[in-house]
Amino acid sequence: MLVIGNGESRKGIDINELQCEKVGCNAIFRDFTVHHLVCCDKRMVTEAIASKRISNKNIYTRSDWQNLFPGVNLVPELWYESEERIDQPWHWGSGDYAVLLASEISKQEQISLLGFDLFSENGKVNNIYKGTKNYNKPDSHAVDPSYWIYHLAKIFEHYPDKQYVVYAKAGNTLPDMWKSIKNVKLENLDNISKSFAEKR
Repeated sequence: MLVIGNGESRKGIDINELQCEKVGCNAIFRDFTVHHLVCCDKRMVTEAIASKRISNKNIYTRSDWQNLFPGVNLVPELWYESEERIDQPWHWGSGDYAVLLASEISKQEQISLLGFDLFSENGKVNNIYKGTKNYNKPDSHAVDPSYWIYHLAKIFEHYPDKQYVVYAKAGNTLPDMWKSIKNVKLENLDNISKSFAEKR
């Protein structure tokens, strides 16, 4: 299963050509077909439903919006409780929940992540849809990735029988928090088309 974030590293990759089940985030439906779409922002849910490019039954959102969008699924509940701000469900984003969803529903051992760039190269927002409807302006400051890194680490550790492969540009490294987690590894982004062609 492939989980697709919207980091700019995936620009130029034809998602539809990758042969696998796919979980996508937010506006990816504008360009590609995914089997499951996670939208934590209610504006994105509204846009996805209005587009009619994906069925309501394949969209997942927060329980906060349950009454607003009949027929839409809820993202998985967190398996732990904590009083810390970083652990509150509201502070989990679409990418975090997409990886959690894939971990819960995938029958495959390997879960691959594409477009989870985490760090900006220029200090500005790193999102392929920046400057479009429901997204920040291109000159907005990059989002601090510390919550994403922490949440994904929690998922990796909670599913030790899953193998997580993070596709990234050459020269990138895993965040320090992930380096001691045995079931997560980095793979060169240039190899993704070949990797998924072999799964046909």
